[in-house]
Amino acid sequence: MGENDDGQSKKKKTKNVVFVTVGTTYFDALVRAVDSPEIKQQMLHKGYSDLLIQMGRGSYIPIEVTFLSCVAGSGSIFETLRLGKSLIVVVNEDLMDNHQSELAEELAEQKHLLCARPQTLHRTISNLNLESLIPHPPGDATPVMKLINKYLGFLVD
Repeated sequence: MGENDDGQSKKKKTKNVVFVTVGTTYFDALVRAVDSPEIKQQMLHKGYSDLLIQMGRGSYIPIEVTFLSCVAGSGSIFETLRLGKSLIVVVNEDLMDNHQSELAEELAEQKHLLCARPQTLHRTISNLNLESLIPHPPGDATPVMKLINKYLGFLVD
């Protein structure tokens, strides 16, 4: 067990995968950015070997996909943080009122994630230091449930 036929031990090859998701939106700027040779080279330099892109409804098709960056939707952000994964959030500035930046910038300020724009993603990756990130504490819905129950007239402990 653990050795192949010629007596050498098998080493499990670890893949460091970057997963990019844009949700259901059009965010070709992000897909183009992660598909650029500059960003791919920086990711390889940081030890990432594979790139997986969920492209949403965009029209840009990457030339070659080989390399976690996501759109700044709250669902994508909090699900990734809940899973304890490191995260670079790329704000889609083409959305109405640019509401995504508030959440992404606040969580970046609290050091739970890194925040970038498509045009600054290369700099963010170049300066990447995942050890500087602080795990996001899990949420507690109990206070909200108590407030709703009180409002609805249910007994509250």
